[in-house]
Amino acid sequence: MTRTILDIHILQVVPPSNLNRDDTGTPKSAYYGGVRRARVSSQAWKRATREAFNELLPPQELGVRTKKIVEAVAGRITAKNESLQPVAVELAAETVKVATGTKIEVPKRKAKDGQEAADAPVSSYLMFLSRRQLDALADVAINASGPGGDVKTLQETFKDKGKKALARQAVDSRHSVDIALFGRMVADSADLNVEAATQVAHAISVHKSDIESDFYTAVDDLSNDDEPGAGMIGTVDFNSATLYRYAAVDIDELQRNLGLGLRDDEAPGTPAERAAGAFLEAFITSLPTGKINTFGNHTLPAAVIVKLRDRRPVSFVGAFEEPVPQGASGGYLRASCHQLAEHVLDLEKQYSIEDPDLSWVFRVGNETEALAPLGRHVSLEHLISEVRAAVATRMAAGADA
Repeated sequence: MTRTILDIHILQVVPPSNLNRDDTGTPKSAYYGGVRRARVSSQAWKRATREAFNELLPPQELGVRTKKIVEAVAGRITAKNESLQPVAVELAAETVKVATGTKIEVPKRKAKDGQEAADAPVSSYLMFLSRRQLDALADVAINASGPGGDVKTLQETFKDKGKKALARQAVDSRHSVDIALFGRMVADSADLNVEAATQVAHAISVHKSDIESDFYTAVDDLSNDDEPGAGMIGTVDFNSATLYRYAAVDIDELQRNLGLGLRDDEAPGTPAERAAGAFLEAFITSLPTGKINTFGNHTLPAAVIVKLRDRRPVSFVGAFEEPVPQGASGGYLRASCHQLAEHVLDLEKQYSIEDPDLSWVFRVGNETEALAPLGRHVSLEHLISEVRAAVATRMAAGADA
């Protein structure tokens, strides 16, 4: 069976930085090929990608991940029917509980006077719902509670299996783009889980990377000349690296997750096409913000290779199992590109998976020239538009099959 898999490979040079640190404040690392590499976790880059969606997609196409799910639904109930404001939290709590099966409880927190604080109830873990799903839950709550918004009426209504199914359907349809891409787990209702359409690898340096420490001091502005010493001293760990980043998007799974999409006037493949384009741009241009104010390490990728495959995702990380040696004039990018190009050409030839018509290369500088044979040379703008067009063609062909 033919599939549609979008592979994204990136080489990115990052100067001294601490993009993603462990519990001790040290940049994360991993051993690969027998040497220690700089590492940025997949979770960190997925978070950065999700944040980038806020500039690429309208809010209605994105989800909300929060424990304050009751508060979110209650706000929508009130917006739809202001007279229900006094009971909105109760209606929302009962509806969310029925729809997701999760435990909803008021957090135990002491106010300043020592009494229990009156907070809205929260879920026991983070819930990930699209804004359309939050609106749908609000509609269910309003309709099931009767004209006066009675909680007991709501509870009685949900004893009917059909009405209860409507509540569950509200959170199991019209998924947002980020839920469709990154998936969702509902611990108390496995049938509401969403299988992620995207796999993101941990970014690792293509070479050995050491961790360094910066000793810093801060001066007290009001200190007198006879008060020597710093007002504060400390250290911060950092590293620098040329990173190999990789992600794969199962376009077929993405389309299944999005279903009819978020608009009623679209062709069936349009939501997946739009989501794939948004992910491609967001993943390429995003950057985790760990210690960003300290290091100001704002870089963009030096090279991006994109492949549209029809069988399985393929990572090129094997190109760097042998660490890239430092170039004669310093730096790792030029040698990285040579090592990557040699690996890709040989791997694709041996496995008969070359497809120059569905391969693109976006690169910057003569250091990346070795990657030119791996695909059609494009700008970022043309990369996104051409990949979207190719995805749309594949989706249309699949619909006609």
